[in-house]
Amino acid sequence: MQKIFLSLVVLFSTSLTFNLPAQVKKAQNPIIYADVPDMSMIRVGDTYYMSSTTMHMSPGVPIMKSVDLVNWKLVNYAYNTLDSTDALNLEHGKNAYGRGSWASSIRYHNGWYYVSTFSNTTGKTYIYSTRDIEKGPWKTATLNRSLHDHSLFFDDDGRVYMVYNAGRIKLAELNADASDFKTGTTDQVIIENASAPAGPNINLPAEGNQLFKIKGRYYLFNITWPRGGMRTVVVHRADKITGPWEGKLVFQDKGVAQGGLIDTPDGKWYAYLFRDYGAVGRIPYIVPVKWENGWPVPGVDGKVPDELDLPASKGYIPGIVASDEFNRRKGEAALPLVWQWNHNPDNRLWSLTRRKGYLRLTTGCIDTLFLTARNTLTQRTIGPQCSGSTSIDVSNMKEGDFAGLALLQKKYGLVGVKYQNGARSIVMVSAETGNAVELQRVPLTQKTVCLKADCNFSDRADLAYFYYSLDGKSWIPIGTRLKMEYSMPHFMGYRFGLFNYATMTTGGFVDFDYFHITDRIDTRN
Repeated sequence: MQKIFLSLVVLFSTSLTFNLPAQVKKAQNPIIYADVPDMSMIRVGDTYYMSSTTMHMSPGVPIMKSVDLVNWKLVNYAYNTLDSTDALNLEHGKNAYGRGSWASSIRYHNGWYYVSTFSNTTGKTYIYSTRDIEKGPWKTATLNRSLHDHSLFFDDDGRVYMVYNAGRIKLAELNADASDFKTGTTDQVIIENASAPAGPNINLPAEGNQLFKIKGRYYLFNITWPRGGMRTVVVHRADKITGPWEGKLVFQDKGVAQGGLIDTPDGKWYAYLFRDYGAVGRIPYIVPVKWENGWPVPGVDGKVPDELDLPASKGYIPGIVASDEFNRRKGEAALPLVWQWNHNPDNRLWSLTRRKGYLRLTTGCIDTLFLTARNTLTQRTIGPQCSGSTSIDVSNMKEGDFAGLALLQKKYGLVGVKYQNGARSIVMVSAETGNAVELQRVPLTQKTVCLKADCNFSDRADLAYFYYSLDGKSWIPIGTRLKMEYSMPHFMGYRFGLFNYATMTTGGFVDFDYFHITDRIDTRN
């Protein structure tokens, strides 16, 4: 009898479970809690592609893919190296921190994908095109002027344009394949003061141009920043690309601004925008859009919604950041797309083949500062919390070498191994004050050591903590916490970095066994 009763209970409970509505999780804003600024986005069929800015990093102009506007994965870069100059190569005392390439524009036209960007470092505008955005190859066209915050635009009549500039918006016409300026044309001003809808007292003139044509009408998105206010979305519309244009302030909440419009296959509209969010960087948001009297109106009752009627995020690992064991099968890329070098690398000085299962970084020049050293290999940090760790073999360092794990920004933090006076020490260095200061040193008598950095970006705490381990299990704090700060000279969220540089003699090398990243920190440390 007891067995029958239990069976009935199980059956009844099971039937209740099957009849209860499923708890459907929804997406949350921000959609990516990491530095993915200056987004430009397209939809081709049911697939979305997004380009972004990584400035002085190489390769550059990352391309991300999604089928739901929430879960994104890196699939390519528009270029391996933007150009070869002292600044981009981090040579002869020059650098491209905060510069390199800025806001890009992504478009799809007649079976071709186009990604354009500009550089004040080189004074040029670059247009990359391919039939296969995920695999390439890319063709490169170079314009001899740097068109600030431009929007590449293919019109219905076959003409091709770039809308660009800040405040005073200009229009340049390109030839049919977007490979150069159209012969015999001159740029013209189409909006004299694009900031005007936000009022007369402007701190940042309207920039971040993104141009769209919807139902025969042109819409130009800009960001502006009124003094004492916040980053604000302004939209202009016109029946002809040359105008006249009428403008309107369409969105102002939490400083979420700069981006454009995207629609879904079932006819819903969204704005993709980003927000300055402290040390983690500039983070993307998706905001629903409704149309009123021919104007796009972002937000829910004028606000950024915390929850979206879109599928929930599956996390940023491994699509945006990822762990790496440095083991490569035949045919695999040497470095997964999650990795970028700080400036152009010297490819002679790194390897994943000289010791199987390890990343080897060899010194090739003399440096005195971490920020001037080449071949620092980086990945984004992610919020609200994250942890990065590595194991490093330091047995082949030379006198004066310094190698380890960094949190890269102008006010950086390092945990690593220094080889000085014939002895190795684990050290923690902080540049929180603006100058690099060694805060603690611990003797190291073994040839391998594990290093870790934890980041807490919750509610803009922006705190980092550094650790070492001699056995890979027990973590020992070193130095003091780093108060991370997003600085304009670097113009980028903090990044994990694996580094090795020489201060006395070149030719020393270290081997990194792995890099592990998690989206949480161990509060027991």
